[in-house]
Amino acid sequence: MTNDIGGIIFNAFQNATGRSTGRAEIESWMHSLQYMDRVLSDDEIPHDAGVAIEYHLPQTSKRIDFILTGRDRDRRESAVLVELKQWQKAELTQSDAIVITRFKHGTAETLHPSYQAWSYKRLLEDFNQTVQEEHIGLYPCAYLHNYEDDGVITHPFYSDHIKRAPIFLKPDALKLQQFIKTHVKYGDTTRIMYRIEHGKIKPSKNLADELASMLKGNREFVLIDDQKVVFEKAKRLAEQASEHTKKVLIVEGGPGTGKSVLAINLLVALTGKDHVVQYVTRNSAPRLVYEAKLTGHFRKTHISNMFSGSGSYHATPPNTFGCLIVDEAHRLNEKSGMFSHLGENQIKEIISASRLSVFFIDEDQKVTLKDIGDKETIRTWAKKLGAEVVEMSLESQFRCNGSNGYLAWLDNTLQIRETANETLDPREYDFRIVDSPTELHDLIRAKDKRNNKARMVAGYCWDWTSKKNHLLKDIVIGDYRATWNLETDGQAWIIKPDSVSEVGCIHTCQGLEVDYIGAIVGPDLVVRDGSVLTRPAERSRMDKSIQGWKKLLKDDPEGGAARLDAIIKNTYRTLMTRGQKGCYVYFTDEETRRYFAERLQIGPAAEQVAEKPVLPADEEAAVLPFRLLGSEQARPYENCVPLYDFKIAAGGFSDEQQVDDCDWVELPEEFRPRKGLFVAQVVGESMNRRIPNGAWCLFRIAPVGSRNGKVVLASHREIADNDTGGHYTVKIYESTKESFSDGTWRHASIILRPDSALPGYEPIVLSEEQAEDLRVIGELVAVLG
Repeated sequence: MTNDIGGIIFNAFQNATGRSTGRAEIESWMHSLQYMDRVLSDDEIPHDAGVAIEYHLPQTSKRIDFILTGRDRDRRESAVLVELKQWQKAELTQSDAIVITRFKHGTAETLHPSYQAWSYKRLLEDFNQTVQEEHIGLYPCAYLHNYEDDGVITHPFYSDHIKRAPIFLKPDALKLQQFIKTHVKYGDTTRIMYRIEHGKIKPSKNLADELASMLKGNREFVLIDDQKVVFEKAKRLAEQASEHTKKVLIVEGGPGTGKSVLAINLLVALTGKDHVVQYVTRNSAPRLVYEAKLTGHFRKTHISNMFSGSGSYHATPPNTFGCLIVDEAHRLNEKSGMFSHLGENQIKEIISASRLSVFFIDEDQKVTLKDIGDKETIRTWAKKLGAEVVEMSLESQFRCNGSNGYLAWLDNTLQIRETANETLDPREYDFRIVDSPTELHDLIRAKDKRNNKARMVAGYCWDWTSKKNHLLKDIVIGDYRATWNLETDGQAWIIKPDSVSEVGCIHTCQGLEVDYIGAIVGPDLVVRDGSVLTRPAERSRMDKSIQGWKKLLKDDPEGGAARLDAIIKNTYRTLMTRGQKGCYVYFTDEETRRYFAERLQIGPAAEQVAEKPVLPADEEAAVLPFRLLGSEQARPYENCVPLYDFKIAAGGFSDEQQVDDCDWVELPEEFRPRKGLFVAQVVGESMNRRIPNGAWCLFRIAPVGSRNGKVVLASHREIADNDTGGHYTVKIYESTKESFSDGTWRHASIILRPDSALPGYEPIVLSEEQAEDLRVIGELVAVLG
């Protein structure tokens, strides 16, 4: 028994996510949850209510602080969502749902807690099909347990948000108790929280698909946290800007932070207030995709008036527009026109042409030598043109399964910037390295069958020979043959139904997204002795993104090399972050493949299990059903097989794992050691008819062929095994398949079934979509003892 609330939650958080967190967050858990404990100390709040702490919202980087589940007085299933704050003061603003409060590093604009709680409710409703289909009522609120009412946080200006999510302050513990008792009168006897956690996740919304509805005034995307703060700031600046008080807003955000969603929301909002607004990009791919999606909903002239290329303003009179919203501003060029002969500087011309200029930027997505968009250049031109500059940033993550960890790991691994993310936990994001481009393309075709949202891309290392002769293949790697995207599809290639058979490049996918991306990393990026090297000479001669690179190196060897290095690394960073749900990669270079594979081990989990579940040496001979071999005795796979810790095993096994990663054990005489076999300890009672709790088992790395009826070790980020608490499990595998006329098939559903003499163990049922992400790690060979 322990009263260390912070430590308990921290350990559970690590076990569930594989990640760590800072001391400040641990302290906030300790302080806020003590107040929640007092609120819940009421005999009328059921002791068997469900509780979730730091619940991760699907497909985002956001978490709900506290959830209580049960049934209301009418026996309807419900969940109370509580946003906890330690604030003591706030200041009123004139922006919708925005307040000012003090944080560790000073005061800043942030969301009103009621809006934040309500927005998280909306996200849960939008992403979780179980909540919708099973009519689970969600009731958001905010609890500021240190805040004495000063008339600010409860000001009538915020009344609409407070109605949707009540706010409770320091003196309001009894009111919060009553709110909870209204919605959770009876306990959670139907495992509501479990069903929410394991419910079917709705397909994530795609901006291009929802664009027409948004432009008709429908709210398709709920703006949360920093998105809403930036949105309200931009609207405020648009009202303040004039010919004599020009404004520039720089919004920095990495891949998947919602820059394009925010840009389109601003386009709709400001147009609705009679501002003359245009959405601007240098790259034509997003604009052409959006225009294709809008055709049939709006007149062509109306569409053309909303979207424009960045080279359109070199002859535009000053202050013609109320607002120009520049997406992918890092891609802006100096000159305009096909021959780069028009105007002086696109940044200067955009600021001049508009009273408010909004630049959405990610400097790590510059991918050609012509890209000049950076914050310093924007500041310089704004100053020359007398415009006030406001800078903001976006941190919330909506792509890559909401995983900030994946993006930080990718930056670290590509050696773009050093981060603490040296390893990637595969539970965070579906990242896989495959052995051949054929396997990669087959995976992407299978994913694409669902909704036409999986595509192949590659570095531009192969000539586009099929551009003139459609019978030729461009990308040839061993037996693999593929063509670049068809010229007839142009920049709208990514949405064409048959384009999954082709391969796109950076120019046809930047600024857009799909569910799953398959990336071929060409010979222009390799790893040698742990260093990531870029080789511009390996780029196709037809690739204009680094045209003139030889002269650049001659004129400026050091600076030129740095620019080329950044462009090639940024290209692969961009390609490998186009997938909302997953990224599968083939590396043409073997050493590069090994370098990335070595960084897929589960770092935090490995640290937690440093003390392996093997008994002390003096007890081993009497208890273990095998003999541990020392390094001097062990001949891997000749006289022994690896002994893996169960948690490490869930991260994925391979014959290439290092000897240092595990112990080696001698098997009983009836088993012959060979590659693919491993030993692990199975903990729990869910399979006790076949596997006793704590038994040592021999597994075989998952072979091909049918697994129906077999006992498997499986991993899935949405599994929460009752015994282990982790995202892996040992169960009986059952599946149903759906066949197609072309001879291919897909799983309709998968059931992981327990075999226990004890009650309380339910089958894990994976829907068709969830089944795609299941990893069967191994099959049970025998229980050793």
